[in-house]
Amino acid sequence: MRRARAVEIRSFLSSLRLYEDYGLRSLALYLLLVLGFVFWAAAAAVTFGGIFGILMYKNYKYLCQEYFFHLFGWLALAVAFFLLPAGALAISIYVKTSRYKQGLLMYLLLVLLCLEMTLGVLAQLNSNWVASDLENTMSSLIYQYNRSPSQGPGNRIVDEVQRKLQCCGVQSYTDWLKTPPANWHLPAEKPRVPASCCTEQYSDCRGDLNNPEQLFQEGCLKKLEDQLHFVMFYTFWCCVGLSILELLAGVSNGILMRHQPFHDLRILDSSTY
Repeated sequence: MRRARAVEIRSFLSSLRLYEDYGLRSLALYLLLVLGFVFWAAAAAVTFGGIFGILMYKNYKYLCQEYFFHLFGWLALAVAFFLLPAGALAISIYVKTSRYKQGLLMYLLLVLLCLEMTLGVLAQLNSNWVASDLENTMSSLIYQYNRSPSQGPGNRIVDEVQRKLQCCGVQSYTDWLKTPPANWHLPAEKPRVPASCCTEQYSDCRGDLNNPEQLFQEGCLKKLEDQLHFVMFYTFWCCVGLSILELLAGVSNGILMRHQPFHDLRILDSSTY
């Protein structure tokens, strides 16, 4: 009698364990399905950050001599590229589990984690240094304004940045007063700034500092830093969020792999030799 009762208890516990395993497996499958679509959406978000970084390099490469923006942008695009097959594999595993697809997904998640850690560290460590480099280069170009030919590359860079960002000087338009009078590109008796500092609503503006309301009040450095910090922090937090989701996908995939082990992969089994 006792033996029969013990057998019933063991049978009940075994059934309960199987039910729990089935529920855990189902949860892992649904998580992979959701995360697969999230990875596709995240690929678009990271692509935006990468393209923004490449465009910043293209627009302001003369202000920052290093290839930081270029490297940053292409690294972000690499993350977006690997997210697409990772999402497809996660959805495919939900449709039909396969140990080979599960193993490939693990490898992709590992590659993505490495790329995102590199991208996040690059964004955090280099943002302040790049901002300092932008300030030094912009200050030097303003100081040298018109010591070079009027159509020289330095002058064109300053005018292009000021028109595009609608700014004047490094910190403000008063930075032009700090340059030697010989640097002013118009007669010294009337201190002026380049015409690129003029707002569009004043068509008769000639850069006269006696009429500051006609000039852009904000300096170019703050606007450049705002764009820099936006793309850096945006991409950094994308990487942080993705890393957490990828760890969750790895755990879910690991649960499925535990329930479907690699029985057929006996490469290291000595009996096969």
